[in-house]
This record gives sequence, structure tokens and C-alpha cells, in this order.
Amino acid sequence: MTQYSDVAAPVVNAPAPVRDSGKAPAGRLIGLDLARGLAVFGMYAAHVGPDPDQGGAIGFLMELAHGRSSALFAFLAGFAVVLITGRVTPKTGRAGRQAVAKVVIRAVILLALGTVLTMSGIPVDVILAFYGLYFLLVLPLYRLGSGPLAAIAVGTALVLPQVLYAVQQAIGDSGVPSPGEPDGIVSLLFTGTYPALTWIPFVIAGMAVARLDLAATAVRTRLALTGAVLMITGYGGSWLALHVAPGAANAIGAGGASAWWSDTAGYPSGDTPAWLLAASPHSETTLSILGNTGVAIMVVTACLAATDAFPRLRSLARPVIAVGSMSLTAYVFHLVGIRFLGIEELPGSPLYVLFGFIVAALVFATVWSRFQQRGPLEWLMTKATDLARHIR
Repeated sequence: MTQYSDVAAPVVNAPAPVRDSGKAPAGRLIGLDLARGLAVFGMYAAHVGPDPDQGGAIGFLMELAHGRSSALFAFLAGFAVVLITGRVTPKTGRAGRQAVAKVVIRAVILLALGTVLTMSGIPVDVILAFYGLYFLLVLPLYRLGSGPLAAIAVGTALVLPQVLYAVQQAIGDSGVPSPGEPDGIVSLLFTGTYPALTWIPFVIAGMAVARLDLAATAVRTRLALTGAVLMITGYGGSWLALHVAPGAANAIGAGGASAWWSDTAGYPSGDTPAWLLAASPHSETTLSILGNTGVAIMVVTACLAATDAFPRLRSLARPVIAVGSMSLTAYVFHLVGIRFLGIEELPGSPLYVLFGFIVAALVFATVWSRFQQRGPLEWLMTKATDLARHIR
């Protein structure tokens, strides 16, 4: 049974075919696809890579992938909402209603697909149903500008983890679904692996960043600095708290001293409020949200800057960008692969299994993108959301 879970975020606008030149159509932020591609590989590492407990350089790299990849995808989900509903100027009137309908359709499909995959018995905590709920919860905010969105992201990050802790104390184990059981609304909101109460701050933060002029060097510089400050505040604040607060690390249990950055201490248990001082990727705390958001901002900013400053990088990274442009397909592909190969111990596979998944995704995405603008599942999603054109 897996302890860790990450997932690829669905591409939100028509993925651009990446030709041999490595160029994409004007106006597309190709760095976002690069970031998604890197996050896909992080997700693969979390599920079919070696166990981080093995230690050493490989164990350290595997541990870095856990949780932070899923946070990056949730952050990029904010871009999804903004790109659908109007990035520079939010759509209004009939166009606005159609855009809202597209988001709702996507959310419903993800909720249904996530439920089906969960019921199939795949030994992965599937995020798709949670992801669909995130879309619905943040949709009322789509007309807000970057400033208000950033303020809401900070506010929810400061308040909601404490609310979640209180709710989980009240619910106990009654709302936790058994393996293979569909995620109910209680699980989606409070008790699941990716509870919406503490994951929507990532999405709202992504919406705030998506509203900015990301082509401007000054904006990217400020974003990079903001990301660094958030990362240091989250992880550094947790390290300090766990080492200063008497008995905090011991209260968390074995591995508690590393709970400021690593999931090796396990998942939070409701028997001690000391977990509120942790920043491990799945601890669902304020410090965790701050640290993971900082990492997501820095990764996205670096990918945007690198693909613009080094044109040759686009060509070299073309396969990774192609994977990022069809991340929903890549995500479902790896679930099917896990089921087909009968992999049950997640994580814990040999390193060559991880390489096999990565190479397969790279080859498929590269070949497919030469002939089609969208991945297979992205094409089906687009066809489904085309129904929104009937909205008057």
C-alpha cells in the first residue's frame, strides 16, 4: 500500500505541437509544459521509483519528489482556471458563461474518472476526483485580479490547516475511506490524501501568478524571490519550531526530526498537535503549504525563464515538454502501467522500472505530438468541453 501519491494535472488549453525546432506557437507559455513534464517525472518517482528509505543520493532525490510534485500540479491547476476563463481579462457575458461551463464540465469528468480509477483497485491514491473538486471550489474567484487572489491564498494557507485539524479531530476515522472505496465528499474535503481544505491554497496561488505579466523579467525576478522566501519560511520555520518547541519532534514519533521537509515520519496522526509544526509535503499544515508553494513558484519561474533565455533548451527538452502538454494522458498511462505490471509495493520498485516508465512516456509523447495537437485524453476532454458552446 502506497504512502505517497502525486498526479499529473490536466492540460487546460490546446497543447501546442512541439516541432523539431523546439518552438511553440506565439503566446503559449511553453515553460508551463516543461514544468508539468518535470512534475510528471516527479510523480513517476513517487510511485514507481525506489523507496526513499534506502537513503543515499537516490533516496534523497526520491524523497524530494514526494508531495512536492502534487503541490506543483495543484499550483498549475490555478493556471488552468485562469487560462480557460481569460488570462489577461476575465471573460464576461456569453463568453464568460461558456468558460465557466467548460471548467464545470472538466471538473465533473475528473470527479467521475477519479472515482472509476479509485474503484479499479490501483494501489495509488488517485488525485483526479480531488482535482475536480478544486476546480469547482475556486471557480467563483476567476474574475479577481492577482492582488486579491494572492491575499486569499495567504489567508486560506494561514487559516484552513487549523480548521482541517479541528474537523479531523471531530470526525476521527469515520470519514476515512477504505482502499479502493470511492472518495466521498467528506474524504474529498477533509480526510483524504489531498483534502481540498488545505490544497485549494495552491490552486488560488497559481491563479494569482497566472494573472501576472510572466513575460516581464522584473516580474519573474520578484516571483523567484517570493518563492525563495516562502520556501525558507515554510521549511525553515518548521525546522526551527520542531527543534525549539519542547518535545515536538518526539511527539510526532519516529522520523519526527525530519518532518520539517520529509514524509519519512509518515502521515499526520490526530493524537498530537505537534504535527501542526511540520512542513513535510503531506502534513497539511500552514508551514507545508508555504514551503511547497515556494518550491512550485520557483520551478515554474525557472522553467519560464530558461525556455525563453535559451532557445536551444526548447529543442533539447522537446520530449519533456511534449509529456507536459499531455499530462493527463501521462498520468493515466502510469496508472494503467502499474496495474498491468502488477506493481503493488509503492514506492519500492528498482530504478530501472522508473526509467522504463519515463522513457515510455517520452517516446509516446514525442511521437504523438508530431502528428496531433493534443494528447488522447486531452482531445477527449476538449470534445466534451465543446458542449459549452451551446450556452447562451
